[in-house]
Amino acid sequence: MLIFPAIDIKDGNCVRLFKGDFSTVEKVASDYLQTAKSFEEAGAEWIHMVDLDGAKEGRPVNTKIYTDVAEKTNLKVELGGGIRSIKTIQEYLDMGIRRVILGSVALKNPGLVCEAVEKFGSEKIVVGIDAMNEMVATEGWLESSDVHYIDLANKMIESGVKYFIFTDISKDGTLSGVNREQLKKLADVTEGRANIVASGGVHTMDDIIACKEMGLYGTICGKSIYKGTLNLKEAVEYAMK
Repeated sequence: MLIFPAIDIKDGNCVRLFKGDFSTVEKVASDYLQTAKSFEEAGAEWIHMVDLDGAKEGRPVNTKIYTDVAEKTNLKVELGGGIRSIKTIQEYLDMGIRRVILGSVALKNPGLVCEAVEKFGSEKIVVGIDAMNEMVATEGWLESSDVHYIDLANKMIESGVKYFIFTDISKDGTLSGVNREQLKKLADVTEGRANIVASGGVHTMDDIIACKEMGLYGTICGKSIYKGTLNLKEAVEYAMK
């Protein structure tokens, strides 16, 4: 299993939100590049980055930050937020981003996801499924839908998608533990057809252990690292066993 330490960017700062609420923005680190390098030193191979401004505006906003991390560290950058077109995907991949995350567009424009997988390959495309009460939310979690998270996953698998990030919004930034029940449902339904990454609520090693025991592909860790409830080096070493 892979551990994806996370950096979310808003107004050029490293921040975390509570349950996806933009009014709860909290600056958690002073320097994004120094933070990324500390993740690398702890043994991480990947970094999960989100352009929160981009998610709200539907376009790339903090591009230099992500390309800096891609160029100045050996971390593989997985990036989401505001990616709504083939052109933007192409630009990010050309800049050295390893995988792009398609979130709102997966629900609103599934044809684009299919086109992206066909053009760039399934290794480069991740679909982010963010859910509240099991229903998919979009536009930086500001809009809800009547689509069940498992239904969206199945539809995306039919389009060739192999990588998914599942976030229970009610858990995000809460340090209350991952939603094991919903993650297990998704893992069981997609077994052998998709790689699932858990996001939202990671608190301690117990969450890392639970995700590994479920056979998940990866786990995203954000606030738990910044608040010191999870030792990244320990998590990476356990996940790689």
